[in-house]
Amino acid sequence: MNGIQHLIGTLILSMLCASMGCERSSVVASTSEKASNASGEPRETSFDDLKFEMEKTDAFKRSMLTPKIEDLFGSKIHIRGYMFPTLKRQGLTGFVLVRDNLECCFGPGAALYDCVWVKMRKGETAEFSIRPIAVEGVLRFEEFADMDGTTRAIYLLEQGSVD
Repeated sequence: MNGIQHLIGTLILSMLCASMGCERSSVVASTSEKASNASGEPRETSFDDLKFEMEKTDAFKRSMLTPKIEDLFGSKIHIRGYMFPTLKRQGLTGFVLVRDNLECCFGPGAALYDCVWVKMRKGETAEFSIRPIAVEGVLRFEEFADMDGTTRAIYLLEQGSVD
């Protein structure tokens, strides 16, 4: 899969979220709610913490995830990134958070672990921004595939809120 295909797949995923209200029916890995840390604050996380070994041509397999990544599932985290552009600008109930502002990671060589699907907390919405943002929520594993079955995202941040 090349960078353009990944970009198109991510854009399709973003458009589907906007049109479907971010509701998904695929299977989510069973993870119990974990303490964020001893103080109850969210775990400070970066896209580097979500990175794993994967060749561009490899099909995704859950076994690629490291124990450190698996340990994050079910935890409340705080992560910074950029909103992937959407057709809708206000009242977003969900969006794709990416590592970079499209000038780097979503060109050729984009990686599966460079995006997190954010589903906002019930009753909260976000406004599109071209500036970096910080998001908080519970990290889950959920595979999002496009119409040809290609996995486009694997990280879901539920109960999200934008700082």
